[in-house]
Amino acid sequence: MPSTPVSSSPALSNKSDTSFTPSNQYWAETHRVENMPTVLENYDLYKQDQALVDAVNVNGGRWAESDLSRFGRLCGSEDLIACGVQANENKPTLHTHSRHGARIDEVRFHPSYHQLMETSMREGIHSSHWLAPKVGAHVSRAAKSYLMAQVEAGHGCPITMTSAAIPTLKRQPDLYAQWADKVMSQKYDARNISHDLKESVTIGMAMTEKQGGSDVQANSTRAFPVGVKGAGQLYELVGHKYFVSAPMSDAFLVLAQAEGGISCFLVPRWRPDGTKNPIQIQCLKNKMGNVSNASSETELRGALGWMVGEEGRGVSAILEMVAMTRFDCMLGSSGLMRQGIAQITHHCSQRSAFGKRLSEQPLMQNVLADLILEHEAAIAFSMRLARSLDLSEQQEQEKHLVRMGTAIGKYWICKRTPGHVYEAMECIGGSGVMEDCIMPRLFRESPINTIWEGSGNVQCLDMIRAMNRNPESLDAFMNEVHRAEGKHPLMDQALIDLQAALSDKNDIEYRSRSIVGKMALSIQASTLLQFGNAEVADAYCKARLDPSNQGWVYGTLPSSIDCASLIKRAKPS
Repeated sequence: MPSTPVSSSPALSNKSDTSFTPSNQYWAETHRVENMPTVLENYDLYKQDQALVDAVNVNGGRWAESDLSRFGRLCGSEDLIACGVQANENKPTLHTHSRHGARIDEVRFHPSYHQLMETSMREGIHSSHWLAPKVGAHVSRAAKSYLMAQVEAGHGCPITMTSAAIPTLKRQPDLYAQWADKVMSQKYDARNISHDLKESVTIGMAMTEKQGGSDVQANSTRAFPVGVKGAGQLYELVGHKYFVSAPMSDAFLVLAQAEGGISCFLVPRWRPDGTKNPIQIQCLKNKMGNVSNASSETELRGALGWMVGEEGRGVSAILEMVAMTRFDCMLGSSGLMRQGIAQITHHCSQRSAFGKRLSEQPLMQNVLADLILEHEAAIAFSMRLARSLDLSEQQEQEKHLVRMGTAIGKYWICKRTPGHVYEAMECIGGSGVMEDCIMPRLFRESPINTIWEGSGNVQCLDMIRAMNRNPESLDAFMNEVHRAEGKHPLMDQALIDLQAALSDKNDIEYRSRSIVGKMALSIQASTLLQFGNAEVADAYCKARLDPSNQGWVYGTLPSSIDCASLIKRAKPS
């Protein structure tokens, strides 16, 4: 067969064409970084949050201002922000056995997590308000908790529970005396050894079981007296806990069925003889958020525990702890809102589109200002309750306000946060959904506080229960909101509407979300009108109390609101 001739066409030739010379006419550097905001770091999270500064000062915390500013600079530092990132990129791992086969039930964490824990404990976020109680002590501590939540939320779980456990432990004075020094210690000791050998301890919580969830009366974990039964006595606990918060804690407050009903027990990880208490971690929960912190399923296989308080009064004992953890949920969610606000006001002040800065464009101003109002109300109400905690030992009004206010605030603020964080993410745009941006972490974190310590329905039903069993709690709440009567016409109408809703007892459980929503809006508006910035208070009333303006889509503010002024107040300088 004849061979096929090879084409001499340059396009088909295998030989290099040395005659071509590029003109470089269209050669250009395309990756110039322009119209992109700088990274928000190395700033004072306290001083540059005017809503927080105002709320701290008006609620008795002015004496802590210099310390809070110091801590605010630490929280805004590049190094601590990086710890928050690293702690979430490196999840905790479970090691049930040593390499020699011994049961150790150890959860191991990235060094960044330990640095965050050390920072929070050194600052006394778990104990300062108990160690030195005075006007503003809870306020100062709450501010630090809120600031730290913006850095990293997950490690706040054991910090919150350790703080919240203290009032419950005080129900059993002999136990409290044994544990108080190490619970209050502002050192951090992460070693997996007996609490007797440690410089400090943390306290976790084990309430939930899979068959009951929030219905703790359905718990099947049993408690058997070792000898004499009753308060302060030793029991052995057998059962399965479906959610154990912070399983690396040194001890846990546990609900279990004793002969006389659901009771509360302090169960340490180690027995008095130095052997491992059979609290066996089965697995770590694979959570969508809060991933720096460990949560677990755990078996109690004859674990030793000491009864806290009276037999059969476990729910009452643990609810004292839960009231404090619910308050911290409010703070944590308010912190997520604030960090979102900081990010978007910073971004929009530096980013341009269609010939103008984003922060100068009317519709974006509407959205930003609306989000800012939501946060202003959240932190104002949270700090008002912190003042109530400071005063609750001396004033019954404040004690009852805490009882009602934590249920309302936990429901409303935490439930508003996921939508708030999403809207903030949208303000940033495509860059806001990238994993190297903080917004996805805030978004994954945002539903956690809504569900933990009792979901929305639980809070609403708890509010009804408080109204029925402790009518003085409702009286305290109504007294507080009525202090703003006459300060704004929309507030006065909201009070009339709220009274009508509360007076109607028909289907009150069915309507409880609507009622609690009205209560939340009223107390937030009242707090701002009494103690907040006048411009913010007026804008909040117009945006949230006017029935004609309650679309609940952010960015639907009435035109009479000065959005630019609100943005200027909220933006980190």
